[in-house]
Formats: sequence, C-alpha cells, structure tokens
Amino acid sequence: MWPCITICRPLLLKLRSRYAFSKDTRQTLVSPSKLIFRPSASCTGVGKKWTRPTGYDTGLKTYNSLTKQKEPLILAQEGIATWYSCGPTVYDHAHLGHACSYVRFDIIQRVLSRVFGINVIHVMVITDIDDKIIRRALEKSVSPTVLARMYEEEFKNDMLALKVLPPAVYLRVTENIPQIVAFIEGIIRNEHAYATKQGDVYFDIGSIGDRYGKLMGAGDATGEPGDREKRDSRDFALWKASKPQEPSWESPWGKGRPGWHIECSTIASSVFGSQLDIHSGGIDLAFPHHENEIAQCEAYHQCGQWGNYFLHSGHLHLKGSAEKMSKSLNNYITIKDFLESYSANEFRMFCLLTKYRSAIDYSDASLNEARSSLATITAFTHDAQAYMRGQLQCPAVEEGALWERLAETKANVVRALADDFDTPRVVNAIMSLVYHGNRHLQPITKPDRSPRSPAVFGAFLAYIREVFEVLGVDLLDRKGAHSVDSSGTLENVVEQLARFRSDVRAFALSVQDTPPGEPTHASPSPCSEKLPLLKACDTLRKDLASMGVHIRDRGPNSTWEISQKRPAGQDKK
Repeated sequence: MWPCITICRPLLLKLRSRYAFSKDTRQTLVSPSKLIFRPSASCTGVGKKWTRPTGYDTGLKTYNSLTKQKEPLILAQEGIATWYSCGPTVYDHAHLGHACSYVRFDIIQRVLSRVFGINVIHVMVITDIDDKIIRRALEKSVSPTVLARMYEEEFKNDMLALKVLPPAVYLRVTENIPQIVAFIEGIIRNEHAYATKQGDVYFDIGSIGDRYGKLMGAGDATGEPGDREKRDSRDFALWKASKPQEPSWESPWGKGRPGWHIECSTIASSVFGSQLDIHSGGIDLAFPHHENEIAQCEAYHQCGQWGNYFLHSGHLHLKGSAEKMSKSLNNYITIKDFLESYSANEFRMFCLLTKYRSAIDYSDASLNEARSSLATITAFTHDAQAYMRGQLQCPAVEEGALWERLAETKANVVRALADDFDTPRVVNAIMSLVYHGNRHLQPITKPDRSPRSPAVFGAFLAYIREVFEVLGVDLLDRKGAHSVDSSGTLENVVEQLARFRSDVRAFALSVQDTPPGEPTHASPSPCSEKLPLLKACDTLRKDLASMGVHIRDRGPNSTWEISQKRPAGQDKK
C-alpha cells in the first residue's frame, strides 16, 4: 500500500533538502498542517506568450501544449525535473482510458530518469471529494470517505499491475483543505476572486483580461453553471457552499468544500512553489481544468508563467468510434478485466507503438499487433540463446556488420527518445535489429565448422532487454517464471526431456549403411521400423505445445521454450 501523505513540515524540508529547490521557491510553514504562500519573483512571462525558461538545457525536445509545437526541454535545475500530474477522481473503477495516459507518462518519466539521468520529482493528487463521489456514495449508502478510499486502493493496485512507478508522493485533497483555503484567500487578496452572499467563491476571469486561455483559448469558453451572483458566466468555483448531506469544512466564507480546479493549483504550489517544470494529463483535461489551474496559480503567485511545459496524452478510442473511452459514455473496459485476457507487457507495447500525444484505437487487432511484436522478440531471444549454446548450427556470421548495426541502433534509439519521446521509432529500431539478427540465424542441417560468434548475439540480447526494461517491459517475465517454478526444476526437466527426444529422433532419422555390393538409394530414408519413433516424437512435440512448452527442430538439433499458456477462451477480449 502506498499511503497518501499530507504536506507537512518534515516532508517539505526533506523534499527541499534532497532536491535542492531554489531559494525562489518561497513557502512559509506556520504549522505542520497549514502553509502561507508568498509570491516569488522567479515567475516569468507576460500575457499569453510563452517565455523560454532559463536554466538547464537537457538537449531534449518535447511538444508543449502552451506553444502547440516542440520546444527545447529546459529545467530550472540541472538533473531535476519537477512534475505534477492530475490523479484520478476515485468514485469508480479505473479503465483503460486512464491506464493509457498513466502508462504513457510512466514511460516518459522512465526515459528521463534512466536514459538521460534526470531525477523526476513526481507529485500526484487524489481527488477524494467531488460531486461524483458524493452521488455514488449516496447510491451505495456509504460515506464518501469510505467510497473514495476503496477506489483509491483499487487504482493503486491497478497501477502496480500495469508496472506504473508510483509518484514521489500521493496527496489527497481532503488532507489539504487548510492549504486550499489559504490559497483562495491569497487569490482574493490579489483581487482575482470574490465571495458571494451564499458562501461561494469564484475566480474572476475578467480580472486577468486576455491572459486567460493560454492552452485552448477563451473565445468560446462558456464556463460552468453557477449562481446568479457570478460576475461573468465563465467564472468558476474555488469554494462551494455546503449543501445538506454533503461533507464540508470551515472557511472564512462559511462551511463548504473546494472546487475541482483549485485543489491541483494549491497542492502543486504547496510542493513546488511558484515555478513548475512539467504538468501532465489527458488531453481532455486541457480545458477547463488545466486552463483554470494556470489562471489560479498565476493570479496567486502574481506571475506570467507558472508551468513551463504542459504535456497531454491522446485519447483512447474504441476501434471505429470517434468517442473516447469514458465512464460517462459507458464504453469502457476496466483495467482488472483487461488483465484477465492480456498482460501488462502487451498493454505497454500497445502504448509504445503510438506517440504518447496521439489518439490510439483499442481493438483486438491492435492488441494482437503488440502481442505479435513481443512474440517476435521472444522467438529471436530463444534462437540467439540456442546459437550461443551451440544448439543451433548456422552459416558463418557477418560479425562486423552486426556490431555496426548494434551501434547504429543505439544511436537511433537515443535520437528518437530525445525527439519528444518517439517510442514508435524506438520499437521500429529494435525490430529492425531483431530482423538483421534473425537473418544470420538460419539453421543448417550439417555443421560447416565455420567460426561461431556468440558475443555479438549476447550483446544484441543484453541491449534489447535493457531498452525494454527502461520502457517498463520485462522481457524476462520474472514474475511469471517465479510463479511457474522458482527453483528452475521445470526448466531442468524440460531440458532433459528435449534432449531425450532429440536422441530418439536422431536415431529414427538415421539411415542404415548399405551393405557392400547392394545398390545405393538416391534419397535414403529411415527404415519403416523406425517410423513409429518419428511419429511419437511429433506427437510429444504437439502435446507439449498445448501445455506451453514449444520444441523446435533445427536440423539434427532441437531448441525449446516455455510460454505462459492462457486459459481457453481468454485469448481475445
């Protein structure tokens, strides 16, 4: 279990000392549970124009939703990326649309840290109070807190199952109410929000003029519904007055609860102050959520550019539908149900085959493409291992060409990742490497005694595993292997069985020498007495395949592999 942690003095002091936040990140702690925020002079930018940050140039480029183009990724401090993401609203099961976004950004964070040596400090908020949570709790006759904790735990378990690395800290909205109240007070002091007689507080969009709409523009913004005391229909709630049967907290405006957008602005600021490197989320959050976050933070901190880079992932669509997968449309597949038919590795490969900011179609065909790619890599791995052990006889290998191909692939992979984390190019580069390796692993029936080149294939396999491990795909499938037999007994049994079968098959295929004086047959074949042995060898191979043990005959030799067999009827969703 990953506990949520309330922002408090020990945590902030630890984060500031460990990650060396600049002195411009000014926050005054008045108690372990409450912060008073002070604006910093480090905020830059004027109006809607994006200002290129000053600091450490990573050498990478990433698509920035603020400019609608690729920009150099420049961090405030060398080797450190501050990253905030919107977590789930925990009122129901997480589905594949959520999973797609979280897995894609997990891939980017892994690349930043493990390829480019950048320490990503990732904070995620858990929205555990919301209109949807309150409605669902009433339907189930449980408290909103109980409902939220239940689905929060399920979400975290889903992320574990998908091999998504947890953030540095999860933060719950309900455990940061004092900070949220203080943040709203600051916006009011800066004359960018106002309270109504009913006890609601609204952000005053008119007070920031044409600076509103940095992400999506504000021309067609209609705003959210509210009471008649709103000054502008686009104004949105920072604080909502309490209603009967709803959770509420004390505030200067009376009992109530936070609006949706203010929670993220407050919590991100409470950790990172007035300047944030990267903010991420699904493209559906760009407006109004992220748009309003920007307005709130820049109004509070009195700056022109709070977040330097906004990264958005594309929607997950059901094949043939323009609609995104969502709970409101009731067209979703839960993560738990999905993992009964496909593996976490297969889903991650599915995500890797498209750019993170592109829409992605979900279908059996697209999942099977991901499964096929993994199978191709697995088959190459087993063939290369068989060659390295001397079990697979091949013609002489052009070793120099393979070493050159490996070096070229390494350079191409780094270039692709530095160019807006282009994982499809990475996968293509690896599959091309596998293709060229396979071209040299063509079996021959009779050894030609040519020199072998095991080292280059060992290097191929080590690099392929390294790349996919960075991306979160475990080609060794250690968890599956452990569940089958942690002691390796099964593998040893299969090895002995395969050797015995090879010996029997070799004897059955052997041709009796022709006695002197008798005519020699042009195409010698096994004598009829040995045919039942060949048939028995074939039957054994087929029977073992149905149990996930695959034996491949390579001329006089045989190789084998064990795959995870899926229960009947679960190959497709």
